[in-house]
Amino acid sequence: MGIFKKLFGKHSNIKEESKMKIAVVCANGKAGKLITEEAVSRGLDVTAIVRGENKTAAQQVLKKDLFELTAADLKGFDVVIDAFGAWTEDTLDQHSTSLKHLCDALSGAQTRLLVVGGAGSLYVNPEHTACVSDAPDFPDMFKPLAAAMAKALGELRQRKDVRWTYVSPAGDFQAEGARTGKYILGGEELTLNAKGESVISYADYAIAMIDEATKGSHIQERISVVAE
Repeated sequence: MGIFKKLFGKHSNIKEESKMKIAVVCANGKAGKLITEEAVSRGLDVTAIVRGENKTAAQQVLKKDLFELTAADLKGFDVVIDAFGAWTEDTLDQHSTSLKHLCDALSGAQTRLLVVGGAGSLYVNPEHTACVSDAPDFPDMFKPLAAAMAKALGELRQRKDVRWTYVSPAGDFQAEGARTGKYILGGEELTLNAKGESVISYADYAIAMIDEATKGSHIQERISVVAE
């Protein structure tokens, strides 16, 4: 009971946003760079965790491969954002192995783990028996990726020792989309905006991610975001 209360009880010592310490893992990626930029723009204490040269707006950098990160490396951060992505057939299993590695490093800690997730596993019915990736018109080329990310999410749901939040984007996740500053927060089911669309830019997703990091409380939940 003690560990449960420590991990998930209400806290009165939540830090002011400007004092929060945030680490972005795989910060050099397209999503990672914009998430890092958004966090820096708000005056947060941001560390970019990258394998090579830092290409982000962060002034503080930890050069280390995700799979080599230790509990000591992540100690002291209020939030760790996992922006890892793998796209080739021979690396898709790393969605599971990378997430397990980060969870193991954060096991029992107060640090929150926010995960850049996928849309394929969002449910399309109230019974939660059918997903976006089950649709007949879901592109075959994306099915292996969707399956790998869904598997990683399923494994994440079993981690009761980590303060995780999985953030799914809309179905149409646009790398070069405009930053509007507006989005709709959803849950486990695919959410459409007023235009009947499921779309969001990486820039607006980054806003939602940092909002969750600084103001959200969706512990051990999957949430989703879509542009207004």
